[in-house]
Amino acid sequence: MENQLIFDLTMMVAKILVIIACTLGLAPFIVWFERRGAAWMQRRVGPNRVGPFGLLQSLADVMKFAFKETFIPKNANKFYYFMAPILALIAPMCALAVIPFGSKIIVNGQEVVLQVAQMDTGVIFVLAFAGLEVYPIILAGWASRNKYSVLGALRGSSQIVSYEISMGLALLSMLIVYGSFNPHDMVSWQNGTLFGFLPRWGALVNPFGALVFWIATFAETNRLPFDLPEGESELVAGYHVEYGGMRFASFFMAEYVAMIMASALLVTMFFGGYNMFPGMGILVEVIGNKMSFGEIGLQNTKAFFEFASFFVKVSFFMFVMVWIRWTLPRFRFDQLMDLGWKILFPLSLINLVLVTIGVYYFNS
Repeated sequence: MENQLIFDLTMMVAKILVIIACTLGLAPFIVWFERRGAAWMQRRVGPNRVGPFGLLQSLADVMKFAFKETFIPKNANKFYYFMAPILALIAPMCALAVIPFGSKIIVNGQEVVLQVAQMDTGVIFVLAFAGLEVYPIILAGWASRNKYSVLGALRGSSQIVSYEISMGLALLSMLIVYGSFNPHDMVSWQNGTLFGFLPRWGALVNPFGALVFWIATFAETNRLPFDLPEGESELVAGYHVEYGGMRFASFFMAEYVAMIMASALLVTMFFGGYNMFPGMGILVEVIGNKMSFGEIGLQNTKAFFEFASFFVKVSFFMFVMVWIRWTLPRFRFDQLMDLGWKILFPLSLINLVLVTIGVYYFNS
């Protein structure tokens, strides 16, 4: 009993470390990629001095933030001022805990599910922590006691609340299709084909729901063309204008962690999750036969390719986020709200009704 407890605890810590390493380790690389991608799209050079191809530029920035002098505004509410960047980083990290990045591996004859927190209401858990993202924005703006930060906080909170409704309706339409709140069940449902050749992904079953959810992820993570809370031209830097040093770096890092979380949830709900790409199953069997793997080795090899497939899918949508930033201009605030309330919300509601009728018709 004690050995089992130690084993479970060790595996839990290992999975948590994998999530932390992948998110916090990838964030500096994504920053570098975004800078280099922007330079490539705008025919500039980009970071190329620190390290090969400028790869160590993000590390140099972290060192600069760590040693940079920070100050606290005179009239700031210190408790909420300090809590805001911490909450901004913790919320998306917790949401990642219930997103599966593989089926299972076998260690010492025991199955280890590749998911930090296994729960039947996993999607509700993700939405609960994703909804917390509005609080650090409000707290940072209000606690700073700066009119520009307050305006940025008001913009950010209204934007996130507005697009959460359309996002929730898009998710609800898929929950009706899957008939479960468990992310593993959703991924298992998508493990098949449509018409014999198309992958049975949620995006192909409910394309409008996938489109609405994808658009909402940009608004939820404050990415262009929905980055009005950080509008430099009119708000200096938005809700975190009074932050510097590692506190500003926490907000900066939280945005990229939120991008990873949103992309991972999008992949899980609509693009097959950790299901392998077509042809990978044959590759796993070939490798297993060549290496004379037993059942355990074959399952662990399959889990590796599942993780690789999930990683590639998430990376693709991260790349699209970077691509969109340097392609589309920023919306005006009235355009942003019109899109959320006058277009996406009613169409999402209609889509939900149609999907419900369709599921009832095919299941009856």
